[in-house]
Amino acid sequence: MKFLNTNIDNVNMKEAVEIIDGFINDGKYHYVVTPNVDHIVRLEKDEEFKKVYDNADLILTDGMPLVWISKWLKTPVKEKVSGSDLFPTVCKLAAEKEYTVFILGAAEGVAFKAGENLKNKYKGLKIAGTYSPSFGFEKKPDEIEYIIKMINDIKPDILAVGVSAPKQEKFVAKYKDELKVPVSLAIGASIDIEAGNLKRAPVWMQKAGLEWFYRMFKQPKKIFKRVFIDDLKIIGIYSKYRTLN
Repeated sequence: MKFLNTNIDNVNMKEAVEIIDGFINDGKYHYVVTPNVDHIVRLEKDEEFKKVYDNADLILTDGMPLVWISKWLKTPVKEKVSGSDLFPTVCKLAAEKEYTVFILGAAEGVAFKAGENLKNKYKGLKIAGTYSPSFGFEKKPDEIEYIIKMINDIKPDILAVGVSAPKQEKFVAKYKDELKVPVSLAIGASIDIEAGNLKRAPVWMQKAGLEWFYRMFKQPKKIFKRVFIDDLKIIGIYSKYRTLN
């Protein structure tokens, strides 16, 4: 359905996982994005990012502020489906159905640690490979070629990419046809979370839409500008599209 400056798939977590399960088995290549307030703000100015969203196979709603806005627009979404919740849930599906997962992202060794923790959490889960790319890898053709060849040689069913937005979304979209992977997920900080390097806010704070507040105290330099300068632009975006709607 139409939502502000993009479209979203109005599904809950269970339905999202069922759709991803279908993607893995339909013989095509897909990618999944999970917009939050920061993404919506970026979509207003970044044409490349807009094309990524226009061509995404599944667009899920990440963040309670977007859930609230959907209600104010009288087009309520069923449920918040964040990348940090989706990734482990998809890993659970993979363990049950013997799908393989490749984890791309985070600092050196973190993706491997996340994989080990996920294998302990979901018995039978097959982590087919992990790789932590260098800083600025998206501008290094040799490393991009190396990553694509490595992933295609391994042939995972699911590729989980966590290299921060909008880099991760642009990567899975740009190389969708070169990466012979049934489904790629843009999962943000999920790798650090699963590795134990980053702790999520308590559930009550997540439900109250205060996860940003918790993260600001954990990562003040990274989060302060995004929340108090960049993301406040959502107010103007809401006003603009409420009028258009």
